[in-house]
Amino acid sequence: MASDREEFNLCGPSHLTTVDWVNEDHQRCVAACLVQGIYIVERDRQLKREGSEALAPPWWESFNFKLIRHLKDDADFSIFGGIYEYKSLQPDVVDSGVPRYVIAFRGTLTKADSITRDIELDIHIIRNGLHRTSRFEIAMQAVRSMADSVGASSFWLTGHSLGAAMALLAGKTMAKTGIYIKSLLFNPPYVSPPIERIANERVRHGIRFAGSLITAGLALSRTLKQTQQPQQQQLQLQNLTDDPLEALSSWLPNIHVNPGDHLCSEYIGFFEHRGTMEQIGYGAGIVERMAMQHSLGGLLMDAMGVSNAVEVEEPVHVIPSANLIVNKTNSEDYKDAHGIHQWWRDDQELVSHIYMYK
Repeated sequence: MASDREEFNLCGPSHLTTVDWVNEDHQRCVAACLVQGIYIVERDRQLKREGSEALAPPWWESFNFKLIRHLKDDADFSIFGGIYEYKSLQPDVVDSGVPRYVIAFRGTLTKADSITRDIELDIHIIRNGLHRTSRFEIAMQAVRSMADSVGASSFWLTGHSLGAAMALLAGKTMAKTGIYIKSLLFNPPYVSPPIERIANERVRHGIRFAGSLITAGLALSRTLKQTQQPQQQQLQLQNLTDDPLEALSSWLPNIHVNPGDHLCSEYIGFFEHRGTMEQIGYGAGIVERMAMQHSLGGLLMDAMGVSNAVEVEEPVHVIPSANLIVNKTNSEDYKDAHGIHQWWRDDQELVSHIYMYK
C-alpha cells in the first residue's frame, strides 16, 4: 500500500502550476520533487509497481522532465539516483534558467530491499570514506560524463540526506578542477555533535572555539610528526598554511537545512562560527581555516595510533562558500524536520544567507 507522500496528486506542490525558472523558490520546489521521484522509482521497483500502477512518473512529468537513466548500486542493485532530461513544450525555444538535465540522488530508504546498503553508505559518511565507495564512483562517473558532454552550465546536481552528501562530494570534486555545477542540496549530513541544539549561545561558541583549537593543533602536530628534518618541517608548515579550500571558494551550492534536524543543523553554526573567528582576529581566522581542512575524529584516532579508523583529510561536509537556506518553520518532530517534503511546500518560513569564503 502506498503512503500519501508517494502520490504526487496528494502531497505534491499543487501551487506550482507554472514554473518560473529564474525564481529560486520554484527551482527549489522542482529539485525537491525530482529527488522525491528517485525515492519513489526505487519503491516502485521494490513493490513491482509498473505501468499505470507506478507512482513515480508524475514527480518529474509534471515539470516536463523525462527520466532517461537510472543510477543503480552495484551491490544491491537499488536505484539510488537518476538523470532527468527537460523536454521543452516548444523545442525551438530555450526557456531561461531551465536546466537541460538534472542528476538527482535519493537518501536512505528504510525498507528491507535497500536499508542494509544505505546504512553502510551512511557509516562511510561518518568515517569520511564516501569517496571510496562504488556507489559514489558510479555517481561521479555520471557527473563527469555529463559535464564533458553538455557543459557544467547545462545541468543541476541535487540530492537529499545521503544523496545530498553524494551530490556535495561530486560537486566539490568538480569544483576543485574549476568546473562549477549548480547544486541544490537538501538536509546534507554534517558529522558533528549537535552543538547547535544547545540553547546558550556563549556555550555553543566556547565549544566550537575549543574544537577549532584542538583540531588545528592536532593537524599541526601530525604534520610535524611525519616530518623529522627541520627544513622539511618548515616546508610542511608552509604547505599546511596554504589554503586548498581557495579553489572551491567560487562554487556556491544551495544548502537547505532545518534547525530541528540534528543531522544537518550544524551547517548553521559552522558558517556563523567561521565569521566569528574571522572577527576575533589575532590569528583566530587562520586557526579556523586549518581546522576546516581536517576531521577532528580522524585526527584523534590517528593521535591514538588507531590506523585506518577514519580518514583524516578534509571532511565531506566542509564547504567554503554557500547559499545557506534555513527553514525556520517549527517542525512536529525529527521526521518532519528531515523530510524532503518540506522543501516543495509554499507555507514554510525560509531565510537565506550567502557566505563567501575570503
